Amino acid sequence: GYEPGQLVLENVSFKVSPGQTVAILGHTGSGKSSLVHLLARLYDYDQGSITVAGVELKTIDKRWIRKHVAVVPQEPFLFAKTIRENITLARGEVSDEELYAICKEAAIHDVILSFEKGYDTLVGERGVSVSGGQRQRIAIARALITNSRILIFDDSVSAVDTETDLAIRNALQKRAQQATTFLISHRITSLSGADLILVLEEGRITQRGTHEELIAVDGPYKRIWEIQTSVETEMWA
Repeated sequence: GYEPGQLVLENVSFKVSPGQTVAILGHTGSGKSSLVHLLARLYDYDQGSITVAGVELKTIDKRWIRKHVAVVPQEPFLFAKTIRENITLARGEVSDEELYAICKEAAIHDVILSFEKGYDTLVGERGVSVSGGQRQRIAIARALITNSRILIFDDSVSAVDTETDLAIRNALQKRAQQATTFLISHRITSLSGADLILVLEEGRITQRGTHEELIAVDGPYKRIWEIQTSVETEMWA
């Protein structure tokens, strides 16, 4: 919790195997971001235990954690540098071949090439020269190029269309054996392929399972899925 006596997360317990994808669904304020930000030690827990490969997270040096855990926030920050520099920030020198491959995974390569100066295009400190979706995809590429063992996407595909979202998820699926992935999203389609889906309500896990398991029982996941499915059906009717 952030205030004494006011818990944000309570009785939250689950286990993740290396290479798995964990999806988290919940309303605003349910504790989704708080949960994944603990993994990056953006702040520390004062109760309970979090272990990585059996090692208590609090005992692991923050610099090591930041090197092996990459977080893509909902509102990523871009520096007043070139697109190339923004993406390779944590790696320094990266070959064009690797850079292009990563950007294709993040569905941003073709967009970058459409700019007059390509990867050498300067962007504003808050990415004012690119759209919200483009900014998010640049941030995703920045996370992927670190080759981190744990990837956290905190609602970071919210500003991209469903087709681009699918392309990014397919690319992440190919990386499944290289990184353990945590994915927060309000789109059921973004979460449906995860190995484990957690539904958070008021800081507690109220449902857990795969997409198929969760739509087979009454609960918040099924209700949201039915609403989103009906909306998509009406749009294409």
